[in-house]
Amino acid sequence: MINNPIGQQAAALYQNTANIATSGVSNAREDEVSFGSLLKAGVEQIVDTQSKSEEMSAKAVTGEANIVDVVQAVTEAEVVLQTAVAVRDRVIGAYQEIMRMPI
Repeated sequence: MINNPIGQQAAALYQNTANIATSGVSNAREDEVSFGSLLKAGVEQIVDTQSKSEEMSAKAVTGEANIVDVVQAVTEAEVVLQTAVAVRDRVIGAYQEIMRMPI
């Protein structure tokens, strides 16, 4: 079992994605899960994590936050941003590969 919060969050997101991918066609109509809604949820999570990190950083400046909590929030925001950039790069790469395919 994963002990750090970032690892647990990543594992939960992976499991949710796997559940959506294996839910089947019949369940897809019932849940109405689309790529757009999945993308929107991911972006909302990124924005939420970034705002929490900024809030913790501001609290650290005023002395209201524990330094361990600040470092954890900033690290989590960094991991989420790196993941978003990696996903973006993979999507652009896939698009470019599709555009190179002969018609």
